[in-house]
Amino acid sequence: MAQQVVATEELLDYIREVSLRDEPLLAELRRETAELPAGEAMQVMAEEGQLLALLVRLTGARSILEIGTFTGYSTLCMAQSLPPGGELVTCDITDRWPAIGAGYWERAGVADRIELRIGDAVETLGKLAAERGPDSFDFVFIDADKANYRRYYEDSLALLRPGGLLVVDNTLFFGRVADPDRQDPDTVGVRELNAALHADERVEISLLAMADGITLVRKRP
Repeated sequence: MAQQVVATEELLDYIREVSLRDEPLLAELRRETAELPAGEAMQVMAEEGQLLALLVRLTGARSILEIGTFTGYSTLCMAQSLPPGGELVTCDITDRWPAIGAGYWERAGVADRIELRIGDAVETLGKLAAERGPDSFDFVFIDADKANYRRYYEDSLALLRPGGLLVVDNTLFFGRVADPDRQDPDTVGVRELNAALHADERVEISLLAMADGITLVRKRP
């Protein structure tokens, strides 16, 4: 039986060569983000952005909720995949970093599809629930502070329609989740969410060993 391949640098370079279709505007935003403190570690890698865009198209999503904007790279990838009339609500604790992405959203012609909400994510999710009610989004992407992952998951799952797709980033968290000696709040938060997802009969899941771990979660009808 075939087993998981070892992702050497040579193999990763080959994968990028034969699968990544990069756009100059996206590459420019990645380069600018990489110059920020911890920017390279925090930003979504190009292959993951391409996967998110594909998943949005595959699911036919018209409404997207993103928890964690940073410089808006994933926001841009997903917004470009929305059909006419589609919308993306993206949430961040500060407008400092999303302000970088806003210019790129404008240049890509998708700024009118994006609504940026600034503030504590739990409070923002509560407001969205009050404004829109349950089952109001087709697609959710979670990539924010890891200590609160479980709360973000529960609140956003209620906002996701049955049959909709929820994507969680960093579910391997630099490999720390497999190290029992790592008990910092972020690692524990990711580890607890992974265990909860495995036991959650409301959803179907698949954890992809890609980037820093990407878990696909389909809400059962």
